[in-house]
Amino acid sequence: MHIKVNQIDIHYEIFGQGEPLILLHGNQEDFHIFDELIDVLKDDFMIYAIDSRNHGESGRSIDFSYDAMTQDIYQLIRHLKINKPHILGFSDGGIIALKLAILSPNLLNKVIVCGVNYKPKGLNKKIRKALKKEYEEEMSPYIKLMLDEPKFNKKDLKSIPLKTLILVGDQDVIKPKHTLKLHNLIKRSKLIILENETHDSFVVHSTKLRPYILDFIKK
Repeated sequence: MHIKVNQIDIHYEIFGQGEPLILLHGNQEDFHIFDELIDVLKDDFMIYAIDSRNHGESGRSIDFSYDAMTQDIYQLIRHLKINKPHILGFSDGGIIALKLAILSPNLLNKVIVCGVNYKPKGLNKKIRKALKKEYEEEMSPYIKLMLDEPKFNKKDLKSIPLKTLILVGDQDVIKPKHTLKLHNLIKRSKLIILENETHDSFVVHSTKLRPYILDFIKK
């Protein structure tokens, strides 16, 4: 399915029944990274799986920023009249989820973010060096986004009133201290560090998130 919001065509699909749950993928991906997770959650939730702008089957635009993508999701929720959805975002999707929680907390229920940074320097030096080299070679707007953004204001993060679950692998490319700071900034957040997991190993084409989602949302 497609919907025109914020002057762009956004592709989404709906699966299952129950409380609404929005899934947001990461950089240079599409919602199919969640296919296996959707299969084990569709009996518990009505899932809205969305392709971000410039990804998957959604439209393309030169306006490519986290703010623009956040507006896309905000307007999609309003247009589809989704009542108080939970939202789960991985990596870039997690950044969008946090921005939406700041922009319009009354629109959402609970927030889950996986492998998310709130500043570019939250990524470790090795990965940032690799990204800079890749950008110099390819000039990719996707890489530029990761190098330049996000730039959250700490005051804004402190203002998030929603219950928030932060999940991160102990082998993530995001610095552990950075994740801990994010947890400390969001007052009603819970942090779970997953052993022997990388940035995406517990998210992409995996069902490992299911127990954490059910425990956090159903409580």
